[in-house]
Amino acid sequence: MLDDRKTAILRAVVEEYIATAQPVGSSHIAASDGVQVSSATVRNDMAFLEQEGYLAQPHTSAGRIPTDKGYRFFVDHLTPNGKLGVADQMKVGEFFDTATGRLEETLQRTSTLLAKMTNYAAVVLGPKKEVAVVRSVQLVGLSAHLATAVVVLSNGAVESEPVELATTISEDELQRTTSHLSRLMVGKALGDLSHTAATGDVVIDTLTRQVLTALSGRRTDESVFVGGASAMAEAFDAVEIVRSVLHTLEQQFVMVSLVRDMLNRGLSVAIGAEHGVEPLAACSVVLAPVVADGTTLGTVGILGPTRMNYPQALATVEVVSDRLGRRLADS
Repeated sequence: MLDDRKTAILRAVVEEYIATAQPVGSSHIAASDGVQVSSATVRNDMAFLEQEGYLAQPHTSAGRIPTDKGYRFFVDHLTPNGKLGVADQMKVGEFFDTATGRLEETLQRTSTLLAKMTNYAAVVLGPKKEVAVVRSVQLVGLSAHLATAVVVLSNGAVESEPVELATTISEDELQRTTSHLSRLMVGKALGDLSHTAATGDVVIDTLTRQVLTALSGRRTDESVFVGGASAMAEAFDAVEIVRSVLHTLEQQFVMVSLVRDMLNRGLSVAIGAEHGVEPLAACSVVLAPVVADGTTLGTVGILGPTRMNYPQALATVEVVSDRLGRRLADS
């Protein structure tokens, strides 16, 4: 464990580097609030911090920069409880108060909101449809030979599937099929639907099988929405790093696996190589679960350079995840 003086010096270095992206010298740290010791003392302590792996010196004559270990100490022991400014809190509140439309649209717009507020890439994972409970189902005739099944789920998603009609179906038959589908589906998870319980009416039973077959074939993995990927181009000087990061962000399976692994390990912040995705080794990830009515329905997070503003990132992700959870609970 570091003593108070070395802790203060490390904190000052991390905060200065986050703000400027320039190696930090001992003379600047010596005059910082909470340090106020001689430059010689700071140099000695910075040399110790470098020896212990908290700082690194990119060039012989340059100042120091934090390592992943230094950022980890900062996040675990020194990061203040960040709080969004009034303007940002109002922006988040207005966004979710006016959010309308399908769940997918809300999640995509949420990723864009997060990206704009932090200037980092944002990742939003929606809930698995297979565990969402059906709230209502409606079969609507569109033409003589085409209908659509509209299903509203407990996670706020609205699923629709076209159904081709072999013969002309009356409005009464559509309504009776809707009633039968409701008995079979409402209150059950989308992944637990059964093709049983026939009515004996050939038309209704045929339509019912068509609807259930169409819905069972839908993807049940989490939807992944990435916003602000272009902001990463400004976060790194090296073109190869930018190219690698952008390519990885496009791979949905990789992003889902990264988030799942972090959550399984109980991590809300993964710094550098901690998240285990080599192409993102120059990045940190900050996550927060989306909880509605006591059930975790998704995850929101941001991905940025390891020198990201962690207090702001943590505060922003927490507020957005809370408001998204409340929005899903109300929908």
